[in-house]
Amino acid sequence: MAATTSPAHGPALWSRGELNAAFGFGINMLVNVLVLAGLAAGVVQIPGADVFGTILPALGIELLVGNVFYFWLARRLAIKSGRSDVTAMPYGPSVPHMFIVTFVVMLPTFLATKDPIAAWSAGLAWAFIIGIIILIGAFVGPFVAKYTPRAALLGTLAGISITFIAMSPAAQMWDTLWVSLPVLGILLIGFVGGVKMPGNFPVGLFALLVGSAIAWAGGFMDTAEVGNAAKSIAIGLPSLNFDLMFDGLSDISPLLATAIPLGIYNFTEAMSNVESAKAAGDDYNLRAVLLADGGGAVVGSCLGCPFPPAVYVGQPGWKQAGGRISYSLATGVAIFLFCTFGLFPLLAALLPVPAIVPVLLYIGLVIGAQSFKEVPKAHYAAVVLATVPNIAAWGSGQIDNALSAAGTNAADVGAAAFGSAGVYYSGLHTLGSGAVLAGLLLGAIAAFLIDKKFLWAAGYALVAAALSLIGLIHGDKVEFFADWHVPLGYFLLAAVFAGAHLLGEPEREPDPTDPVDMADAATSAASKGTAAGKLGATPPQGATAAAPAEKPPLVTT
Repeated sequence: MAATTSPAHGPALWSRGELNAAFGFGINMLVNVLVLAGLAAGVVQIPGADVFGTILPALGIELLVGNVFYFWLARRLAIKSGRSDVTAMPYGPSVPHMFIVTFVVMLPTFLATKDPIAAWSAGLAWAFIIGIIILIGAFVGPFVAKYTPRAALLGTLAGISITFIAMSPAAQMWDTLWVSLPVLGILLIGFVGGVKMPGNFPVGLFALLVGSAIAWAGGFMDTAEVGNAAKSIAIGLPSLNFDLMFDGLSDISPLLATAIPLGIYNFTEAMSNVESAKAAGDDYNLRAVLLADGGGAVVGSCLGCPFPPAVYVGQPGWKQAGGRISYSLATGVAIFLFCTFGLFPLLAALLPVPAIVPVLLYIGLVIGAQSFKEVPKAHYAAVVLATVPNIAAWGSGQIDNALSAAGTNAADVGAAAFGSAGVYYSGLHTLGSGAVLAGLLLGAIAAFLIDKKFLWAAGYALVAAALSLIGLIHGDKVEFFADWHVPLGYFLLAAVFAGAHLLGEPEREPDPTDPVDMADAATSAASKGTAAGKLGATPPQGATAAAPAEKPPLVTT
């Protein structure tokens, strides 16, 4: 029986268990902010004064405001329902987006211009566009999710996790394996094996402390850097940075190819997380959540932060850990203070990078595994196909970065030289351009083919033809007829699928041994009779409610 509260007085502002949830979620947030600060300063080479004096304070403001809003939503729900066990939605910087904006938007701009401020401007414009798309998604999100197979959405995310989230941390780990491998081992023991640490100590913090102890004992760290970081502690107050953002928006077309699909992903992921909270007993308004996410990205970009925020997965886990209406707010306040008072350089000097990056590899493992866990087994091939464009984008980006470091570029090397070395650079570059949206479309096409819904596959192929025609996928920038060969290929593919439909093959029957497939079939059957169903093929279902987590996740996205 659910706990109740007095409608007149509302729920307690702080409950037993809040500290445990706040501490676990705080480690999540701390690691995420340290990583994004490292990406901005170490990869894009934005000056440290700008990272810690502008970007992080702006992030702190958007996280504080967002968590206050989610605290208010949770308290309002608790009063309305008369329950004292309502748990707020967790909210922080989006992990997939921080890697995408760094490696797909800001780093290429920096390498082309050698100007980190220009790269920062491009990131701000990208985050602003993401926010606008999420705000639009508050009104159109349910439609997109309903007609896009889950395998396409999660497969695209798996591609991002395998490449942009996991690969660079894995390379850093194997460069200092004596520090990082024990950390990864503890994470796997605790969060994959389910083994509790002594005294039920938080697994993430235990792993971080062990890795830090090994690094300091082995002479990897420098005490002088700690002293310098301590001297640099200063209050940072964000200000409006419209000039930087508008500079980035002046060349908007290359940004749209990733901003549009990731914005779509953001609001579909938010839908899944809201459904997950509903399954755990907390029914939040989806539109309010999306408006908060989109508004946070817009406000953050105007203040100078290129890293959009998002509602995190795992609300049922924090509920089980004891979190109620205040745990996420407490974390948001703590991160705001760390950002405002410039404490992150000191934390970065105290915590070794090889002890942090295993967390990111673990994130990649979790997201990749989830992509298969939550789709029918028959759709596994669709998940894999959806990852391919992101793998191509990562591979072509590695080639571009290596050539830039050598003082040359792909055009100077030439297709013949690449071909003689067995590197198909041109194809990788084309496949990887607009990778997120391309992966979503290819994954959807594959899922429809597996289900023998050939008209739906043809429809998505035509969408791909239209988007490639204007350069949103498989193009360097948005322009008409950038490469007519690509849309022609998709158009002919649609014709093939239309021909397959004429063969009259029945649709695939759900696998009775696959509970995910059977659940999807039941949901799909409930939607029959809609306009889409009258086309002769039952519309697919997008994200569905997730089962409550058995324990709080180590890092959420």
